[in-house]
Amino acid sequence: MKKSLLALALAGLYAGSASAATPTVEEMWKMIQQQQAEISRLKGAQQETDAKVEATADTIENSSIASVAEWVNKTSFGGYGEVLYNNGTTGSDLKEVDVQRFVLFFGHQFDDNLRFFSELEVEHANTDRSGEVELEQAYIEWDYAENHSVLAGLHLVPVGIMNETHEPDTFYGVERNRVESRIIPSTYRVNGVKFAGELTEGWNYDLALHEGLALSSPTSASIRSSRQGGSKASTEALAGTARVKYTGIQGLELGFAAQYQDNLTQDVSAFGSAEIDGLLTEAHAIYQSGPFGLRALYSRWDIDNAITALSDGAGRDEQEGWYIEPSYKLSEKLGIFTRYESIDERAGSTSGTAADSEERRILVGANYWLHPNVVLKADVQFDEDKNKTSANELDGFNLGLGWSF
Repeated sequence: MKKSLLALALAGLYAGSASAATPTVEEMWKMIQQQQAEISRLKGAQQETDAKVEATADTIENSSIASVAEWVNKTSFGGYGEVLYNNGTTGSDLKEVDVQRFVLFFGHQFDDNLRFFSELEVEHANTDRSGEVELEQAYIEWDYAENHSVLAGLHLVPVGIMNETHEPDTFYGVERNRVESRIIPSTYRVNGVKFAGELTEGWNYDLALHEGLALSSPTSASIRSSRQGGSKASTEALAGTARVKYTGIQGLELGFAAQYQDNLTQDVSAFGSAEIDGLLTEAHAIYQSGPFGLRALYSRWDIDNAITALSDGAGRDEQEGWYIEPSYKLSEKLGIFTRYESIDERAGSTSGTAADSEERRILVGANYWLHPNVVLKADVQFDEDKNKTSANELDGFNLGLGWSF
């Protein structure tokens, strides 16, 4: 480049020689030096510009990468699921295999005090054979003070042991226990607001105001079928839930919860002027000491006796259930358990077969954890319902595979 510029300078000088005197060698050398200085200045300016462009590009690229990295670090993804085989435990002659649940959850941490959480669930693999696709949770939670938070949206009711924690690798038995399925209608989710926090060391509380249950029709009084699940839920009658939990001793959890609703009919005209209030209470204990574990729970509904006027309401003004479940881990991977459970959805009845409507069963089984979050399960079930004959007792066995991540 230097030679080209020098040639151009000489050509320019030569072209102007017709109208001006030929410069001396010293003048020509001075002009060349001036041209060279200008060329150096321009080259320096170009290099500075190139450096600024490159730095700007690096800043933009690094900023984009940093933004993506920050989003990834603040966003969580996971899920759980279970595949079950039932042989004679859900129907006396029924043998079936089922993808009982497949759940994906997503969460995002907006900042240190504000977060989002959600769960999307598919039951029974598809919607063609009694399956469902449903939103199980979707809420925003805010830590408004140290050790205290509030959430709003679709969430699980703070009652019982399994309603909030029910991933298959966290409990013994292929199927969830009946008490926390029919007395506490797990999985019991609602739209509402919930406050939670620590009262003092070892003592925690939950206070929630949310949509209530809604009796499905004047001919049905089933608690489980009364869940609204956050879908166009009637709010004519709200429900309130309170829980206190103690975890101040290592390995021990004690909990007590109560829920009250002043009208289970949600003022639906088909029920006429009937207003049926209901109170659910629950107490539980969880204890783990080395390889030995124990779970025990009691739950009860006390409902206005106006419910007995419904065709399915006889004795349903009182409903109760309990279970006890000792377990023992033979190794890090293998654990065995037994569970005795009892439910009575017509405990208020004193006549006919409903006077002895208690359903009892015993389960014995084992869990084998391939990984802390992947488990194989097997159990044998013995039905002790006095109102069933030996031909239709639900005696059989279950096999299961479960995971969470």
